[in-house]
Amino acid sequence: MNQTDERIVRTDYSEIMEKNYIDYAMSVIVARALPDVRDGLKPVQRRVLYDMYELGTRYDRPYRKSARIVGDTMGKYHPHGDSSIYDSLVVMAQTFKKGQALVDGHGNFGSIEGDGAAAMRYTEARLMKITQEVFLADLDKDVVDFGPNFDETEKEPQVLPVRIPNILVNGSEGIAVGMATSIPPHNLGEVIDAAVAYIENNDISDEELLGKLVGPDFPTGGIIVNKDDLPEIYRTGTGKLRVRGRVSIEKVKGGRQQIVVTEIPYTMIGSGIGKFLSDVAGLAENRVITDIADISNQSSKEGIRIVIELKKGADAENIRNILYKKTKLEDTFGVNMLVVSDGRPETMPLRRIFEAFTEFRFELANRKYRSLLEKDLLKKEIEEGLIKAVDVIDLIIEILRGSRDQQMAKLCLTGGITEGIRFKTKKSEKMASRLRFTEKQAQAILDMRLVRLIGLELEALIAQHDETLARIKQYRKLLNDYGAMSEVIISELQSIRKEYASPRKTTIENAGEIVIEEKKIEEEEVVFVMDRFGYAKIIDRSAYDKNHDAVHADNRYVFPVMNTDKICIFTDTGKMHTIKVLDIPARKLRDKGTPVDNLSNFSNRTEDIVWVCPLAQVSTSTVFFATAMGNVKLTAGAEFVSTSRTIMATKLAEGDRVILAAPSDVYEFIVLLTKGGFSIRFSMAEVAGYKRSAVGVRGIKLSDGDEVGAAYLLENSRDFSVDYMGKKLSLNRLKLAKRGGKGTKSR
Repeated sequence: MNQTDERIVRTDYSEIMEKNYIDYAMSVIVARALPDVRDGLKPVQRRVLYDMYELGTRYDRPYRKSARIVGDTMGKYHPHGDSSIYDSLVVMAQTFKKGQALVDGHGNFGSIEGDGAAAMRYTEARLMKITQEVFLADLDKDVVDFGPNFDETEKEPQVLPVRIPNILVNGSEGIAVGMATSIPPHNLGEVIDAAVAYIENNDISDEELLGKLVGPDFPTGGIIVNKDDLPEIYRTGTGKLRVRGRVSIEKVKGGRQQIVVTEIPYTMIGSGIGKFLSDVAGLAENRVITDIADISNQSSKEGIRIVIELKKGADAENIRNILYKKTKLEDTFGVNMLVVSDGRPETMPLRRIFEAFTEFRFELANRKYRSLLEKDLLKKEIEEGLIKAVDVIDLIIEILRGSRDQQMAKLCLTGGITEGIRFKTKKSEKMASRLRFTEKQAQAILDMRLVRLIGLELEALIAQHDETLARIKQYRKLLNDYGAMSEVIISELQSIRKEYASPRKTTIENAGEIVIEEKKIEEEEVVFVMDRFGYAKIIDRSAYDKNHDAVHADNRYVFPVMNTDKICIFTDTGKMHTIKVLDIPARKLRDKGTPVDNLSNFSNRTEDIVWVCPLAQVSTSTVFFATAMGNVKLTAGAEFVSTSRTIMATKLAEGDRVILAAPSDVYEFIVLLTKGGFSIRFSMAEVAGYKRSAVGVRGIKLSDGDEVGAAYLLENSRDFSVDYMGKKLSLNRLKLAKRGGKGTKSR
């Protein structure tokens, strides 16, 4: 290689990474995850709709296979995999997710309960009427810019000419890089009313605007209960909506009642319904609600119907409040109106959204009528030429008959050039030399059919010309008069409202925090049971007494506890996790328990259980700790009383772990046995008390590579033996030493 052709660019690796990451982030933000404020669509949605338009899948034509639409979209416009395209197609067809469905799906397109759509080879789709008339109309009138597709073999619209504020009507959700959008859907009629009010008066107050647009309108209905927060949410573009399901209390036979859920929060769509049923069953199982007799999901195509049957004499109002408080029947919808505007992400308040829509709508209208004006000006030119041609049609016929070819005739019509044309008379030649038709008029005359020479045709041509002149006058007025253009846009919006608007589904009101009348729990003694696999349950004391030996034989931890107490789980990582006894499911003796992983923050993947006991026992004791690195300490039980579900029970050195945690009150001696064969016995009195945040003191001095394998607490009067290094070792007979020594080597 010639050295002059080689060019080495030196730059910091961090700069390259920063630039590439920013490029990637902006690509995801603009080209994938966030909607454009103008048409309210993400790129994949826009491409699917445009491809359906190109394929001719109109609302009044037969359905087309979804696989055909997906494949065509992927091959022409969106080379990012078929699943994202089909998912987008499915969502645009789901009436329970969109304020206004844009695709008419035929087949299984999923359900509100989380059932997925059938494979794309089985389903079919076509455009909805509103999509065709409101989202895709006027694409042939040069109203939006087109750009090259990914491989520059096709053209695609940069934005669709949507004639309503779709960003509000259908909302949007998406996660980009470092940011996310969450815009709730709104009622089409209200959005149009607010848009009309803004167009009529750009200085309209926020209060007047919210008088038209009351608030979000979820397709699942429900109740928004923080109405007073809406002005601030719409003023800033961010905030939180509190949404409740709609619940009624019905009386049934036998004097009993049942709670019926007929509408759910928008956030419960999909697996949330199954989770709600599971949560209600859990509340009944854990005796948080004791008056539930049965729960059933009777939902169908007609709508949601979840029935919770209550026992006779149950307080239905209080149970309903518990459901709101303890389940997702009341949930929060986070609002973040983040959109792409002028190619960059921006969080927009409500007023800015209407401002952006109005600018876009006027741009569409101006481009449309400018395009129509250009077409009608051309039409006017041609019509004037044809009308003029009819008056001298005999001369034109003579020119055509006397010309050798079309070009000669055209030159005569446009420039009066008669050279080479045979005329019958000099007068005809002289008249022909005065002709001055335009190029377009001349071509139209040459293309004219003889039937247009009929008198009625001429009259129709003149009438048509008058209409063309009237339209030109109208278009020029619209393009030069803001008020006139406003009237046309408002009229279009109102006609869309009249045809497509539907009643509001979501109620908006103010409601205070749910107050639950907590029933006083009747204190009783139960028995906590946990097997060696970490499955825990609560059993009745009577069942335990009858099967005492079997219970202890089959389980690792068994002890009586009050139902108002907590269970403490000490782990080798130095943590203490707590579980309310009331949160542990009550089971029959032979029933399987629930993994403690599901009841607490404990994780059997990263930590091992060292000790399990009631909090009442811990809080009244002094807890002893021994670690693998030979450290020991005592900590007062009061240190472990906390409202947190997980606390640090003891501090550990790096790489250390707890091997023993136990109450020390009745014990006099400590024995530590190392894996290297050393043992030491020393007095409990030599161990000082420390806070939870302390590491403790040295219990045994370890050789390099050695660690404590086991630790025991001993009573002086009781002999205790263990198997150690292949032989039986009596711990009470070990030589008493000072804490911190090296210990005795086992022989």
